[in-house]
Amino acid sequence: MKFSSKLLSTLLIAQCTFVFAKGNADMIFYGGDIVTMNKSQPTAEAVAVQDGKIIQVGSLAKLKALQGQDTKLVNLNGQTLMPGLVEPHVHIMGTAFSEEIFLDLSNFTMPHDTLDSLVAKLTAYAKTLKDGQWITAFGVDPSRTDPFMSELTADVLDKVSTTKPVFVMNQSMHIAYVNHKALEIAGLNDSSPNPKGGTFVKDSKGRLTGVIYEVPAFELFLSKMPIPSQEIIEKAVAKVGQKLISKGVTTSAEITVGGYLGVDKEYALFNTMTRNGKLPVRVRGYMYSNAYPTTNKNYKPGQGDDTFKLIGVKIVADGSNQGLTGAMSKPYDYPVGTSNTGTLNFTEQELYALAKPRFDEGWQISIHSNGDKSIEQTLNVYEKLVTKPSDAKTRLRIEHFTVPTEKQISRAAKLGVVPGFTIGHTDYWGEAFHNHLIGAERGDRIDPSASLIKKGMRFAYHSDSPVSPIHPLKYASEGASRLWQVSPQKVLNPSQKISINHALKAITIDAAYQLKMEDKIGSIQEGKYADFAIVNQNPMKTDAYKIRDIEVNETWVNGQQVFKRK
Repeated sequence: MKFSSKLLSTLLIAQCTFVFAKGNADMIFYGGDIVTMNKSQPTAEAVAVQDGKIIQVGSLAKLKALQGQDTKLVNLNGQTLMPGLVEPHVHIMGTAFSEEIFLDLSNFTMPHDTLDSLVAKLTAYAKTLKDGQWITAFGVDPSRTDPFMSELTADVLDKVSTTKPVFVMNQSMHIAYVNHKALEIAGLNDSSPNPKGGTFVKDSKGRLTGVIYEVPAFELFLSKMPIPSQEIIEKAVAKVGQKLISKGVTTSAEITVGGYLGVDKEYALFNTMTRNGKLPVRVRGYMYSNAYPTTNKNYKPGQGDDTFKLIGVKIVADGSNQGLTGAMSKPYDYPVGTSNTGTLNFTEQELYALAKPRFDEGWQISIHSNGDKSIEQTLNVYEKLVTKPSDAKTRLRIEHFTVPTEKQISRAAKLGVVPGFTIGHTDYWGEAFHNHLIGAERGDRIDPSASLIKKGMRFAYHSDSPVSPIHPLKYASEGASRLWQVSPQKVLNPSQKISINHALKAITIDAAYQLKMEDKIGSIQEGKYADFAIVNQNPMKTDAYKIRDIEVNETWVNGQQVFKRK
């Protein structure tokens, strides 16, 4: 039998219609702007979803062919649909402890706290506790305290209590403050040696000040505190999950698995809570190098699935620039005349010895390096790891990458490094960096997004929560505006401002790339998960600074609504 071309065309159309009928969409989103973050199709009229995945993106008329009797039509009513936002560097467990279990003293608004107001808050909290209980708090930041750079020393904290131990974590998580009772319980005195990788700060007369640096020093105090019950920890983690989805986040990293309870307990907790919906986001896990099992037989790179998966190892190479412990090649500007250049936690050989075995095992390596001296050390180590072209495709991460030089940026580009910026540095600490801590030249180098774009690099923005608040749209606003918070407000190096499109990439598709998930999330494309944020305003049509004011009204994961603003 011979078919005419017209008849053959009719049969093909009928066949296509039949295929579509069998594959009816579960839901179709329409009725508002759709920002896809797919450069091949930046906008669309509608998105069709089936079985938790996007099956078609395009015109409403075209997608109507996928509408069946049971298809749910989701009218955006003028709102904007975006891909679910990606948060590639969060301490989920750390945020749970710092903001939900400890007293949270964080203050990201103006005016700053004073030393007296902090003591008053701690004293009031202490009165709610029984004798012998630890007074634990988080969020003190001398660079955001009046008088500027005033610290909660042991003498100051003794005003809170001399009978109850006090432990207060700095906002950076690299510094802590304790009273004399806590020093006593930890068994420390003026002659106590520093632990490897940590410091007990002493004054000019060799006396302990109550200021301590880094996790190895913290552990002497944390080990004396009772561990909260599993129920309390899970409730705290669940609250962090609600914070994430309320800001449109559908995928997050836990950047230090094992840092609080050990790898086994935290792995089990994240595995359970992501699957039972109590932590309603996808999680990519990076094991904290200090907690990496001595004999690892239970964990392999890529273990898990897109709900929860272990993919990397995190190493902390230096401290915090606003805390004056980030390792710099030249001394800080504060205080005037100081010789302090911050702290390297390892020698270069020690850092290499930590990274090399994990790299050879196939883990994605993520190294925290804030200061330019630490960045140099990390790049030296990465150059030893990258010995063939395929090594440069492993997406080595440098966390924060705060004050790199142009030469260091070029080296990172050559090595295939995917940096992540705590872009809130430009906002919350921009004035302090520029005018006080490191000076104008180095201050202008903070989080140099535009320089990375010129080198063709991909990078991500993150909160490092609890270091700064979870709020990806604000990160995009900060990257595109770079306006610091303190009055009089100024732009921290206008030449490093980037377009809104590039800033949004840093919280969507490029953040997904950093997590090795760009084929599954980060843009609204066929075949990817139906992870969405529905916002009240199109960020592409909003002033860069005002993007931070956009509200997330709904968050969807896997085609299921997990958050709706009341």
